[in-house]
Amino acid sequence: MNLTVNGISFSYSGVQVLNNVDFRVDHGELLAILGPNGAGKTTLLKCMNAIHKPGRGTVLVGERDVFKLGSDDIARLLGYVPQRVEPARLTVFDTVLMGRKPHIRWRVREHDIRVVDAALKRLSLSHLSLRYIDRLSGGELQKVSIARALVQEPDVLLLDEPTSSLDLRNQLEILRTVRAVVKGHRVSAVMTMHDLNTALRYADKFIFLKNGTVCGCGGKESVSPEIIESVYGVEVEIEMRNGCPVIHPVEDLAALDGLHAHHHEIEHRATYAPGGPAVFR
Repeated sequence: MNLTVNGISFSYSGVQVLNNVDFRVDHGELLAILGPNGAGKTTLLKCMNAIHKPGRGTVLVGERDVFKLGSDDIARLLGYVPQRVEPARLTVFDTVLMGRKPHIRWRVREHDIRVVDAALKRLSLSHLSLRYIDRLSGGELQKVSIARALVQEPDVLLLDEPTSSLDLRNQLEILRTVRAVVKGHRVSAVMTMHDLNTALRYADKFIFLKNGTVCGCGGKESVSPEIIESVYGVEVEIEMRNGCPVIHPVEDLAALDGLHAHHHEIEHRATYAPGGPAVFR
């Protein structure tokens, strides 16, 4: 289902964090929100999920205004995966089953059990189903959080840095799974990310945030050295590899190593100069 964000603005204690943010994600599309620390990426996700109430603007899933819905209705439309999940004395199975709460009325049905089993299998968590989540690694706990969001069977997935605590193999597994869900079930997904090259590999669309304002939006063709330098303040080059853009910082490592060696030599001479060690302030 389509997700439309119209004119979202949000402030913390009078300080504006988001300023008139607009974008749209169609069903079957994966959008990455990119930008430096403090740009407002996580705040934007929380506004989309009505965790934060923006000062103005709307978030529509299809024709439904998220800010006019109750919590159960929101949970049926939007599956949210935060950056960090607090461990509790619950098993993996029970934690994921809690994601079925918006669909359960009087009791847990056989269908709910099958949905949970399928999510655990999809994320390679079946062997951990009876382990307590306070005994999991950070990466395992993140995968449990994603499984819990998937069993909500939402129209839109919202993922805040979904690979931040995962090793390379699990990063790839999670992003392949998210992309397969988006493409196979024709849902929309929005994720915040710091790794530009990983985002370019898996996402279909991108928005760049800087100081709470959208500085660029579009597909892979919209990602240019100019937009990256303007948002991150880093000069880069972009080349194509296997049909995917790859970003490289423009930096002369040999010159940098020479500069470090020069500084080390100055410090060495100052430390052992006659008259005692020098003090640098």
